[in-house]
Amino acid sequence: MTTADLTTSSAPPENRSGLGRSMNSRQLTMMGLGSAIGAGLFLGSGVGVQAAGPAVLISYLVAGALVIIVMQALGELAAANPSSGAFSVYTEKAFGKTAGSAVGWLWWFQLVVVIAAEAIGAAGLLASVFPDLPVWLMALFFIAVFSLINVTGVKNYGEFEFWFAILKVAAIILFLAIGAALIFGWLPDTTSPGLSNLFGNDGFAPTGMAGIASALLVVIFAFGGTEIVSVAAAETADPARSVGKAIKTVVWRILVFYIGSLAVIVTVIPWDSEALDSPFAAVLATAKIPGAETAIILVAAVALLSALNANLYGASRMVYSLAERRDAPRALLRLNKAKAPVLAVLISVAVGVVSTVLELFFPDRVLPALLNVVGSTVLLVWASVLLSQFVLRRRADRAGQALKLRMRGFPYLTVAGMVLLAAILVLACLDPAARTQLLSTVALVACIALACKLAHTSRTRRSAAADS
Repeated sequence: MTTADLTTSSAPPENRSGLGRSMNSRQLTMMGLGSAIGAGLFLGSGVGVQAAGPAVLISYLVAGALVIIVMQALGELAAANPSSGAFSVYTEKAFGKTAGSAVGWLWWFQLVVVIAAEAIGAAGLLASVFPDLPVWLMALFFIAVFSLINVTGVKNYGEFEFWFAILKVAAIILFLAIGAALIFGWLPDTTSPGLSNLFGNDGFAPTGMAGIASALLVVIFAFGGTEIVSVAAAETADPARSVGKAIKTVVWRILVFYIGSLAVIVTVIPWDSEALDSPFAAVLATAKIPGAETAIILVAAVALLSALNANLYGASRMVYSLAERRDAPRALLRLNKAKAPVLAVLISVAVGVVSTVLELFFPDRVLPALLNVVGSTVLLVWASVLLSQFVLRRRADRAGQALKLRMRGFPYLTVAGMVLLAAILVLACLDPAARTQLLSTVALVACIALACKLAHTSRTRRSAAADS
C-alpha cells in the first residue's frame, strides 16, 4: 500500500466516474437526519421497553454512543475519499480486495432482501387502514414507483428522501410536544402520570442488567441505515463539506428524536403494558388524540417507504461500485441520460421483486429466513468501518497526510467504539436467537469472501496467461 492509501482506491475516482453530482447539501443533511428514523422507532421501540423497562434509555444511550463514533469515523473516510462503494472501498484499501468485495456484496444482499420486507410491510400497514387494497398489488406498485424514482437521477431521489425525512421529523416533533404537554398536565381532560411509571412498578430497571443487555440487541439494529450517507456523499458537488454537515446531525438526532421519544413513552406508558405493541399510538391515545392509531400507521408506512427508497438507492450504488472494481459484471456501469446506473437499479429491484413474490405465495416463510441470514449485517459493516478507519488514519498520520475532515479523539474514540461493538457481539452470542442470526450472517460472509477470492484468483491467472 502507498502512503496515499486514504485518498486513493483501485476504483476509478468518483470525479471521473459517470455518476451525477446533483444531490445538494440540504438533501444529504435531511437524509442523514431521517435515515435511521424508520418503522423500528414508530412500531418496534416497544419491544425494547418491554425487555428493559424504563432502563431502555440506557440501552439507547449506549447504542447511540456507538453510532456517533461509527459515523464520525465514516465521515472522515468519506470526506477523504468520496465513493459510491463507501465502506466497501475503505475495507478494500485497509485489508485487501477480498475483504472489501465481501463487505460490499454482503451489504448489497441485505438491502435487496430488506427492500422486499419494506414493500410488503408498508402494504400491510396500509391494508389495515384501507382493507379493499390488495397487499400484493400495493407492494409491487411501491417497488415500481421507487424504481422509477431511482432511475430518473439522484436529484429526484434526494428530493423524495428530503420530504420523507421532513414528514418523519415533523411527526416526531409533534409527538414530543404532545408528550411533554401530557407529562406536565397541560392537556385538558387528562391526568399527568408524573414519574410513577419511571420509578414505580418494580423500579427503573425492573429486569436488571440482563434486560438492558437484551434491549441493547434490539436497539442497535434500529440505527441501521445511517451509513448510507457515506454512499450518497459521492454524488454531491462538495462531498467533504456535505458529509461533514450531515454527520453533525447524528448527535442531536439521537438525543432528541430517539432518546426524547423513548423518554416520553416510558414516562407515560407502564413498561409491562400490552399497549406497547404500538407505543406511539398508546401515548397519543392516552392524550386523547382522535385517530391516533391510524395516524401512526400512516407515518410508519411512510417511514418504510422512505427506507425502501433509500435502500434501493444504496444497493444500486454499491453494486455499481463493485462493477467499477471488476467485482460485478461491467454491464452494471451503464448509465442513462440522468447519469443514474439504470441496470444496477434494475438488478437490485429484480431480487427484491422475486423475494416479494415468493413471500406473497409462501407467507412468513421466505422473508423471515432471508432476514435472519442478513440480520447481523449492520454489526459487521460497522466493524469494518471502525477497523478500516483505524488502519487508514494511522497510515495517513505516519505519512503526514492532510485530511479534509479529521475524527476528533482518535485513536481513543475508535478503540472505544471497537470495545462497545465487541461487547455487543458477545451479548449476541449469549442470546440464542441473536446467536443464530449472527452465525448465519458470518457464514454468509464466509461464503461471499470465498467466492470473491476464487473470482479474483481466476481473473489474475487469466491476466497472467494473456500477458505471457
